[in-house]
Amino acid sequence: ELTPVASSTGILALVKIPQLEIAPAPKFALMLEDIQDPGNLGSMLRTAVAAGVEVAYLSTGCTDAWSPKALRGGQGAQFVLPIVERADLIAELAAFEGNSFATAMHGESLYAQDLTSATAFVIGNEGGGLRKQTIAAASKAITIPMADASVESLNAGAATAVCLFERARQMSK
Repeated sequence: ELTPVASSTGILALVKIPQLEIAPAPKFALMLEDIQDPGNLGSMLRTAVAAGVEVAYLSTGCTDAWSPKALRGGQGAQFVLPIVERADLIAELAAFEGNSFATAMHGESLYAQDLTSATAFVIGNEGGGLRKQTIAAASKAITIPMADASVESLNAGAATAVCLFERARQMSK
């Protein structure tokens, strides 16, 4: 068996995992903590590329960015976006030269933030969100306001897209 899916595209390739160069002081970063679903991770990386993210940091608890399902979800994102796997997010947050925003249930509105300087978004896993110490290490905790209070939160992939493209929107002004 060469493919883990029932209906493959019929294409098979063996490639080396690229070691892409990371900018010395990235202006736009995505930090992901303990993302469990490889499809979610792949689509989050794809969204990051589309929004202009320069580097993605994946915590030690994240699923493998190079698994077949993550690669399908990423649609090539892994080959153009520098990815730091097994990253110590607390250390990366301390080293980041800009504002870091941790998504949380209780925080300031995403839409009240000035995202036009160096920005990192920190997104937690699908079930539990971010750890308290990760939220505390960020510059600020933010939330995405819900129009209907009966909706508690968005899934990790949707939250990533909303945050990243809010920065892209602000940068396009």
